[in-house]
Amino acid sequence: MQNRKTFIMVMCALAIALNIVLGTVVQKLQIPLLFLDTVGTIFAAVLFGPWYGAAVGTITNVLTPILTGNPKDIPFFIVNAAVGIIVGYMVKKFDFTIVTAAITGVILSIVCPIIGTPIVVWVYGGITGSGNDLLFLIFKNSGMQIFSAAFIPRITGNIIDKIGSCLLVFTAMKYIPAQYKQSKNISAQ
Repeated sequence: MQNRKTFIMVMCALAIALNIVLGTVVQKLQIPLLFLDTVGTIFAAVLFGPWYGAAVGTITNVLTPILTGNPKDIPFFIVNAAVGIIVGYMVKKFDFTIVTAAITGVILSIVCPIIGTPIVVWVYGGITGSGNDLLFLIFKNSGMQIFSAAFIPRITGNIIDKIGSCLLVFTAMKYIPAQYKQSKNISAQ
């Protein structure tokens, strides 16, 4: 039992580090339509369930500003926690196959911008320093309302990011020994 708890804590810490490293690299490179800051959250949620996933997502968004000196990620802990909860419950309900991973990515690509866009607009006025800012400015300057101008690049980016992140985690699950997988719903196909 103690070994299991230790394994969960170590894997969750690695998942947080994965979120921070991937998210920071993508942000520094200002790659549009990509974030990769939830790969660790998805990983923890698949392996250990929704509440571990939510904890990894929340802690990621609290630690990232401390490590990078950029406090803009803090309000988005809600989005990252929602990712963990959604993925965790999808894995509990359905086998985590490649199809389920892709469908989960589609669900996340809609839910995350719905939660995140109000944060972007109300807290940051639409500009967050990400690769989406260029598209936001193009849409905003063409006469689009601020919410729509902020939402469209985020849903577009999230389609690529969340589906890709879920498929990446699905692929990684093939390399996790069966005795460490909490859910019997994780498929290696």
